[in-house]
Amino acid sequence: MRNYIYKTLIAVIALIVVFEFTIGKTLNKITKQTDVLLTKEGRKKMVNTIKVEMKKAVDKENYLKEDERILINKFINKIKSELDSVR
Repeated sequence: MRNYIYKTLIAVIALIVVFEFTIGKTLNKITKQTDVLLTKEGRKKMVNTIKVEMKKAVDKENYLKEDERILINKFINKIKSELDSVR
């Protein structure tokens, strides 16, 4: 009976350790992200980060590459032609 209890305790401790090193770390990351989104300070920090990134994009001379510009232009023209066909 004593061996059974020792084996059970070792198995439980091993499961806890494995859980903490695998699923526990992932849950901690998710918890940190939700804390950022759900707290007032986290939202302010996120907004400030977005503003900084937008400022960097505005300060760049060419934000898009030539092939990206062509692709977006073709896409917009296609949408326009489809919308014009509704009238």
